[in-house]
Amino acid sequence: MKLSEGVEAAIHSAAMLAAVEGEATMPASALAEAFGLSSSYLLKHLQALTAARILESVPGPTGGYRLARAPERISLLDIVLAVEGPRPAFRCGEIRRNGPAKIDASAYVEPCGINAAMLRAERAYRAALAAEKLSDIITEFMADADPRVVRASCAFAAHHARPQKPNSQNNR
Repeated sequence: MKLSEGVEAAIHSAAMLAAVEGEATMPASALAEAFGLSSSYLLKHLQALTAARILESVPGPTGGYRLARAPERISLLDIVLAVEGPRPAFRCGEIRRNGPAKIDASAYVEPCGINAAMLRAERAYRAALAAEKLSDIITEFMADADPRVVRASCAFAAHHARPQKPNSQNNR
């Protein structure tokens, strides 16, 4: 199964936003810079995450994005579904019925055994993604990554975070 590059960008962006403290935000342009992506490309994925209520978009000159809920309440499945949509990866086209010998549809076992097997695999895959929380990914990164990468990532997040003023219109 191949997921779009947008899934990778979305997961990395959500992980970076987990480093933004309190009500602060980070602009899409900074997230794009952090991962060497074009802002317009990343923006469509950030908008999908916002529509799925994984991120919150804060308007205004000090606005940007932040997590809409705690990292332990965001699964990788949440992010994949926000970017890729809810349809299964495998879509049976019933090609078994397309050969030169046209047989009445009633001759074919329903559902297609291949489709049934692929949907079982999809359910297992989705269950595994649902069990993987953004907080787990971050914890593993902090424990296993080269300390230079951790310092650089944390410094980047701290530098680009935009604090929100108390009692401003930008607060949730």
